[in-house]
Order: sequence, then structure tokens, then C-alpha cells
Amino acid sequence: MLGKSAEGSYPYFHQLVLLGTSVTYHMNTQAQQIRARENWLKLYQELGSITKTARRCGIARSTLHRWLTRFKEEGKEGLKDKSKKPHRLARLKVTDEQEQLILQIRRQYSYGQKRISTHLLRHHQIKLSTTTVWRILQKHQVAPVKKQRRHIKRKRYNRPVPGDRVQMDVTKVGPKIYQFTAIDDCTRLRVLRLYPNKTLNSSLSFLQEVIKTFPFPIQRIQTDWGTEFFNYDFQEVLAENYIKFRPIKPRSPHLNGKVEHSQQTDKEEFYALLDKKDQQLDWKQALAQWESFYNQERLHSSLHGKTPWEKFLEVKSTIPTLEQIQHQYQQKKETIRARNSYIFQWQKKNNMA
Repeated sequence: MLGKSAEGSYPYFHQLVLLGTSVTYHMNTQAQQIRARENWLKLYQELGSITKTARRCGIARSTLHRWLTRFKEEGKEGLKDKSKKPHRLARLKVTDEQEQLILQIRRQYSYGQKRISTHLLRHHQIKLSTTTVWRILQKHQVAPVKKQRRHIKRKRYNRPVPGDRVQMDVTKVGPKIYQFTAIDDCTRLRVLRLYPNKTLNSSLSFLQEVIKTFPFPIQRIQTDWGTEFFNYDFQEVLAENYIKFRPIKPRSPHLNGKVEHSQQTDKEEFYALLDKKDQQLDWKQALAQWESFYNQERLHSSLHGKTPWEKFLEVKSTIPTLEQIQHQYQQKKETIRARNSYIFQWQKKNNMA
């Protein structure tokens, strides 16, 4: 066992402990740490009490217990700090093929790490955390997805029944190329079409496409105040199909937030990846493929990770029949709205006339 030094007395550190002097040591080396632990054990041999020794040395009883046990089992070697390195290094859980798949998904869809992680699990049965995906993107120095400036977050309301409200809008996506968009408030299913302008004829053609394409009858159409929607002929077709016209309040684009947001997604995940200089590019065919992907494959956080089509199948039983919609439609209340008159009434109501 450990004994006294050659001079017949304990080392200097031990003498300080016996005198009750409180001294703080910065033990920067392994040798200093070992000497301190030896002194604790020597004092314990003298006092024969773990409690008294721990109190005199200013350490926890459990600490002294630990070093006593290790000294008995391993001798002086047991007083050394053990490596904190794991006994078994974690295996690399991402293969080269998986890395390439992550990069391919990023190039193809312009997804962030969270959506890539979800896509891998859903379509490839590969479970990787968002942190792991992020590290792979960092490793390959992939530029981050550009984030658009966020507007004030407003509370959104979702209709529980497909077709109860469809938001409609138009945006310019190229020289003499306008994308008309309709999105169902409940399922997020969309209809997308391209036209060379945003005239009345284009809006009427698009309206017929929407009525024909959606797998449910439409009860309400919601638009902004654009003349392509806010006109007699457009509203007449709505009335013929028992669809209520619900323009949003002036200067309130956030009320059409779902269609606005979806068009922003188109710009970031579809148009940003198109080679617009390609003379052979078939814009309409490309958009049709994107529409199909958006509706049937793209996962939506607002739908709790479902696709719009999966959401539709989930709530399909709630869809009313066309006869029920016709019965609820009140012709007298759905009068044709004149745009200028509507604006004047709104301005008058808000003391702006």
C-alpha cells in the first residue's frame, strides 16, 4: 500500500490538508492529478474514514470511493484518467449511394434538409435525420435554398370539405406567359394552366378547366379584384354552375394566401429549375408534370406530411352531391357584382370615397 515519503512525512499537499488550509490547484497535467489522488488515498489510510477524508480533502465521498475502488482493482494505473473516446466508434450510417441520392433530390426538387429527410423515408425507405442530411449538403458545399422574405404570419383557416372554397389567381412566369392557378382550400389539390395573356377569354377557359378537372363539385370561388375575374361573363358562368363568387377584401392579398403561397412554391421548386432559354422546352407539358407531382407526390407540412391526393381520399366521404349544392344555392343572393360599384361601396364603407 501507499506509505510515507523517505523523509518520514507526507508530501506538501498532504501537510496542507492536515493543517486545514484550503488550497486550489490547477492540475493541468496527468502527473499532478495522479499525485493528488495518491494523497487522498494516503490520508484515507491514516484516518480510516471515507467521510472524514472526503471532508478534509474537499471532495465528494463518491469521488473518493471511485478512486479507492480503481486503485484496488488496477493499482497505480487505475489513478489515471481513462480515455473519453467511445469504446466502439459509431458506424458511418450514410453510404455513398445515399449521399448521391440526397444530392439528386436537392438538384431535382430544390428541397431543404427537412423535406429531403421526409422524401427519403416516404419514397426510398431510408431513415436519416435532418441533421445528417444537412451535414451531407454541407460536406458537398451545396448552396442553401434561397428563402423569400417572410411576411407577417397570420392565422389561416381551412375549410373541412373539398370544393367548399377554391382560391384562384394568375401570375406572370415568362414573356407573354401567364400561369392561372386554382387551389382547393381543404385538400390543396391544384389545377394549373398557361395562357399567353390574362384576358377574359383566358380566365373563362381556365374556369372551365377547373370545373372539369377537380374531382368534386365547387361551391365557392375566391379571387382578388383583377378584371380577368371580376367581370360579368366570368360571374355568369359561375352562376350557371351554382358556384358562389367571393372576391377578397381590397388590399388584403393575405386572404388569398394559399394560392399566393403555392405560386411562390412554383417559382422556387419548378420554374427555378427550368432552362427557359431552351427553344425546345414545352412549357405546358412541363407544367402538367409538375401539377401531377404536386398533387400526388409532394408532401405538405400543412397537411401533416400527406400529399393533396391522400388528403382528398381521407375526406372524400364529406363531399356533398351536386344536387345538394344546387339546393343550397340561393340565386337571389348571388347577384352579379359590378367591379367599380363594388369598389365604390367598399371605399364608402371605409370612408375613402
